[in-house]
Amino acid sequence: MVATWAATLQAAPGSRLLLKSRQLADTALGERLLAEFAKHGIEAARIELRGRIASRAVHLALYREVDIALDTFPYNGTTTTCEALWMGVPVVTLAGDRHAGRVGVSLLEAAGFADWIASNEGEYVDTAARLAADRPPPGEIRSRLASSKLTDARRFTAVLEAALRGTWRDKCRKSRI
Repeated sequence: MVATWAATLQAAPGSRLLLKSRQLADTALGERLLAEFAKHGIEAARIELRGRIASRAVHLALYREVDIALDTFPYNGTTTTCEALWMGVPVVTLAGDRHAGRVGVSLLEAAGFADWIASNEGEYVDTAARLAADRPPPGEIRSRLASSKLTDARRFTAVLEAALRGTWRDKCRKSRI
């Protein structure tokens, strides 16, 4: 992932990477991470490391400093992907071969952003570079998200209710035998 993120930074000159995790409060971990990026030609000045954020409001406000969210892999984000979209930030994800690596695919397809899904690391870098050059406005992202299947609670509830009814009917039929 570090190699791919480094390639992404190289494909978008002048870009920076913000990494936030409570574990990054550990300076030794931060130094090791910066050393990994340095192995790929990325100087420490292009990486900003942040540890624990004081509150949810401050956490969400941090998205104002982000132009593009780079999803993690092989284990994709879930809450962070939804938060980024909600805050109007595009998310680039890499489609994996198991559930943990396909969550980003499910979320972006349901939200109507399938063109931000990469099938390999080269596409991931290309997609991020394309978004860096031509980022949709945050309001457009939020508007598309608000009208998507991902946030359609009525539709989701109806589908879930139908599935539960079907399961109950199957159980009742089987118990009559």
